[in-house]
Amino acid sequence: MNNEKRSLIIQGDGTIFLDVEIDANHECRDKLGTFAELIKSPEHIHTYKITPLAIWNAASSKILLNDIMKFLVANSKFEIPSNIVVNIEDWYNRYGKVKLVADPNEPVYSPTVKNIPEYIYLVSEDVTAIQEIASRKVMKQYITEVTSPRAIKVKSLYRGRLKQALIKISYPVEDLIGFLAGDQLDFSLAEKTRNGKDLHIRQYQKEAIDSFISGTYGNMSGIVVLPSGAGKTLVGMGVMEKIKENTLIITTGTIAVRQWIREILDKSNLSAASIGEYTGESKEILPVTVTSYQILTYHQRKKKEDSDKNQDGEFALDNPVSDDEIAEKYPNLDVFKARNWGLIIYDEVHLLPAPVFRITSEIQAKKRLGLTATLVREDGKEDDVFSLIGPKKFDAPWKDLEKQGWIATARCFEVRVKFPDEDLKMSYAIAPPKDKYRVAAENPSKMEAIKSIISRLSPDDSILIIGDYIDQLERMSKDLNAPIITGKMKNVLRDELYSKFRKGDIKMLIVSKVANYAIDLPDANIAIQISGTFGSRQEEAQRLGRILRPKSTGVNANFYSIVTKDTVDQEYSMRRQLFLTERGYGYTIIEHEEILMNVRTEMTKKL
Repeated sequence: MNNEKRSLIIQGDGTIFLDVEIDANHECRDKLGTFAELIKSPEHIHTYKITPLAIWNAASSKILLNDIMKFLVANSKFEIPSNIVVNIEDWYNRYGKVKLVADPNEPVYSPTVKNIPEYIYLVSEDVTAIQEIASRKVMKQYITEVTSPRAIKVKSLYRGRLKQALIKISYPVEDLIGFLAGDQLDFSLAEKTRNGKDLHIRQYQKEAIDSFISGTYGNMSGIVVLPSGAGKTLVGMGVMEKIKENTLIITTGTIAVRQWIREILDKSNLSAASIGEYTGESKEILPVTVTSYQILTYHQRKKKEDSDKNQDGEFALDNPVSDDEIAEKYPNLDVFKARNWGLIIYDEVHLLPAPVFRITSEIQAKKRLGLTATLVREDGKEDDVFSLIGPKKFDAPWKDLEKQGWIATARCFEVRVKFPDEDLKMSYAIAPPKDKYRVAAENPSKMEAIKSIISRLSPDDSILIIGDYIDQLERMSKDLNAPIITGKMKNVLRDELYSKFRKGDIKMLIVSKVANYAIDLPDANIAIQISGTFGSRQEEAQRLGRILRPKSTGVNANFYSIVTKDTVDQEYSMRRQLFLTERGYGYTIIEHEEILMNVRTEMTKKL
């Protein structure tokens, strides 16, 4: 069988090649993204990989196995390798093969329970699965007793770590134990915001809220994926309205904490007396408390003398230390026990740090909502997020939201520059591998490229220049006479600059990676990236997200990434673009010389 008009080639190792020209309407691309991972995306052929985690997310999202197989058969040029068919079926059927229950004799799900028993049970109808789990060395430390051929007794203390360990051996657990009810909270969304505007929940936001509340078995733990600017905060507040219980919200930093508080005050019935800020500057714990990953993971450095810690000073996954021992190292993690929380919201959940993973007996008993623009983690811990927070419940296609006008229409450009002279080119050539990226990233020619881009913009454009290396950013701040925000700046000064930028008093702002996440700059429509965290796909998506809010003027958003040609900078840039390419964004490649030529032509016309 050879069907030339079909767009997929599926190989025996799970790799899928997508012919972009045949898939002109992106139908195959959009479908593939629901159960396969994009690996690379050159101009004509995109490469995907079928992975267990991608299939488990599909299964948890109620995408039918039969629909996946029908799609692959209908769009494959050649017969699908038989081992791939077997692998997909095996991975799909493994999701939920093993379940966590409170009573092995009544393995049913109850959304709210009065208490979590001291012991819980792993159960499966597959006797072989129970035998395999019981025989695994990594699992023995968690097992209290194998009570029957279909049940294993474990301490509820290990509920989260057990799920982490099981997913590592390809048994994603379906957790049916349920959640403890939190203290009641009189929370409702307002009909109008504080400035009198009508508050409307968009259709996709309603679907995201409903997917969490009434998803598989009504299991209220999972992740909503929406692009930056699409209103993830309002989705979180919509879930709060449905649950009406004390809520702990964790976000990326103090600025984002205060942004959440402003939004809750603006769009709900709560007063400031009910909302606490738990940061380095304030330690309020109230019915709704907003804190940051940074403050939760603060700890005083201690000697690495504890045998239960790995080389990075973190508690090893395969050593079942108690939550109290973990909390001793990270005292601010006590916030998880400070009130009877009913709901924990993890903003930018893909950033969830390891110490928070470890406090599992507390967080596993709470309803958990993860919000993010991308589930990509560069440390490969996506399966930890899946097992501890929950499966993906909702994922809106970015381009669909763009067509509907809910996020700005964005165009992406990669501007390639050369080294300004042979000496710097030689410095790059002889630099040790670990230094090559920085030499290329700090190429002085990038400053000229920025000036060329800015010279073609309108005076009304609001411009963000984003990079990683502070020395480079400070030089650009001086050359462009533009204010700069870095991690060293006090929060009050950051707030002041962000406020001036929102009001239009400042039209250009230079920012370090502190502005990657959860910063609301609605009228920013130009982002120029000069350096990044190597090949970080999540960072690329977040930086584009800074300019995706719909503009009051209706203008498009333009995202420029300036890279040094024929260097690791260009290679990393290609990797960084993967997630956005999967979401339907294309990058136009521009040589800096082309921009200069156009600028000269335009200047000549004016003369």
